Amino acid sequence: MRWTLSGPQLACAGLLAALWLGGTRAGTAQEILPPLSPVTSTRQEKIPPPDVDVPKPPPAAQPSSSFTPPGAAADVRPGMAGAGEVVLPTPDGSCPGCEKADDGKPANPWAKIPPVRILPRVGNFPIPPTGPGYYSLLDFLKGNYREKPPRFPYSFTGGMFNSFFDADFRYLDDPKNTQHDIFDAIHRVHLGDNWLFNTGGEIRDRYMHEVNSRLTGKTNTYDLFRTRVYGDLWFKDIFRVYVEFIYADSSTQSLPPAAIDVNRGDLLNAFVDIKLFRFNDHNAYVRLGRQEMLLGSQRLISPLDWANTRRTFNGVRAFRQGEKFDVDLFWLQPVLINPTRFDSVDNNQNFAGAWTTYRPKKGQFIDAYWLFLDNTNKAARLGAPFAPFNVHTLGTRYAGDKNHWLWDVELMLQLGERGQQEIVAGASSLGGGYNFCKLPWNPTFWVYWDYASGDSNPNGGGTDFSTFNQLFPFGHYYLGWLDLVGRQNIHDINAHLWLYPQNWITVWLQYHHFELDQARDALYNAGGAALRRDPTGKAGTNVGDEVDLVFNFHLGPHSDILTGYSHLFAGSFLKNTGAPGDAELVYVQYSFRW
Repeated sequence: MRWTLSGPQLACAGLLAALWLGGTRAGTAQEILPPLSPVTSTRQEKIPPPDVDVPKPPPAAQPSSSFTPPGAAADVRPGMAGAGEVVLPTPDGSCPGCEKADDGKPANPWAKIPPVRILPRVGNFPIPPTGPGYYSLLDFLKGNYREKPPRFPYSFTGGMFNSFFDADFRYLDDPKNTQHDIFDAIHRVHLGDNWLFNTGGEIRDRYMHEVNSRLTGKTNTYDLFRTRVYGDLWFKDIFRVYVEFIYADSSTQSLPPAAIDVNRGDLLNAFVDIKLFRFNDHNAYVRLGRQEMLLGSQRLISPLDWANTRRTFNGVRAFRQGEKFDVDLFWLQPVLINPTRFDSVDNNQNFAGAWTTYRPKKGQFIDAYWLFLDNTNKAARLGAPFAPFNVHTLGTRYAGDKNHWLWDVELMLQLGERGQQEIVAGASSLGGGYNFCKLPWNPTFWVYWDYASGDSNPNGGGTDFSTFNQLFPFGHYYLGWLDLVGRQNIHDINAHLWLYPQNWITVWLQYHHFELDQARDALYNAGGAALRRDPTGKAGTNVGDEVDLVFNFHLGPHSDILTGYSHLFAGSFLKNTGAPGDAELVYVQYSFRW
């Protein structure tokens, strides 16, 4: 599809729609409209005589303080899988057949297949509404006023943080399930007693209008299109074959397309899972082949859904997932995108690690990890040597919420070698927030300090090298939607405000103040490329201030419109090192998943 309206017109239309439809309070028990349904909304109820005792209805559901952010699972919640949330097997209907039969075996042998990963919350997560309301534009138009959110196995927004192979359609096996869809026939297809098949996909189109694109001083207006289709086949719980195809393209760019923009037909995922053993009622598997990786906050390892192509690897991964504790061990090589040929790995890079996640309470996550990246390529950035190197990353994270207070703390230390230098670098992310659940629009507010070390002499002088390596991150989510700042040589004081004018409308406002950590080191973008550098350090450290406005409209169970506006007010560093103008971005994205 191609957009006929300009980007600013569509962005303004989205804002007006959000304000027009935001007249009621979302996600609380004190809703203005009474609960309606396709049955009760068109039926005249009989009024009982005065001498008949009428039972009082149960109180409306209150908003939960442990709901997940869009596209990333955050909690264990029986009977519901909203906003990409995945649910552990429980005997209350969310996992039919998990209860034991008389012989002690599961009533449904497919109840835990596939083993669905509980994904930790990303940073600065919101608290979306969980109470009565309309959960899509389609609900609003049909008058389908729901008591709680419907299940969304993929994502509640236009951004999909998790992978298709982690989507949870097990509710379709529940004989009491009342949520039906035209695409149910292609999910959870039982082929006899031993085989299970699932398929689906996505079509996405995004209009982009960039001013001072990539800090080149040029305006770049273009379109990004992609489609993804997958097939997933299980034999009992013994082995799995998963294949996912991607086609991504770009048109009308004034600048050469970025490496993440174009991939005209390739395999995004193609792996086999093989059962190794069973421990404490949960299987351990080994995964062989091409695979996306998503761990923890995604600050260091992410598929990067904003990219038109998504990031993937080749290699081996062993994992075990449970109610309280997960462990992952892996050795991988990053896949290099070739727009016109089959993608191959970078044989000069090896990425290995061990990642553990512990959930002490509902909604709380503790990560501890070791990551190792060995890069033997010879490369330089703006005249400064970059590789070869090998670097170890040791880190931990604690995130969660309690009594409407929110927190997110992640600490990272890097040690290694770059030529004759020792690598000693670090990064941290410290954030606190609060969910004002009693206010209209259910606001969630966060304040953060993000830090990643830089090097005082990046040309190679000295015995130590201190520029943090951000590895394979979801930088777009964390450091401004213009993608001009990465988690290297940076201080970012940022604030976030989430609003829900309606249960199906998400508004996200961000503010960032960027300062370089070291004046003589470079400004690195979201992909880790050095954009600007003053070797003398006289340009200063003030990169500038960025404001991001993001709107998501959940149209129906399969489609979303994501639109927004971003503006970077250039600081002294940018003004003194190149094109002095500010940078802007306007985008409109439509996505459909089935």
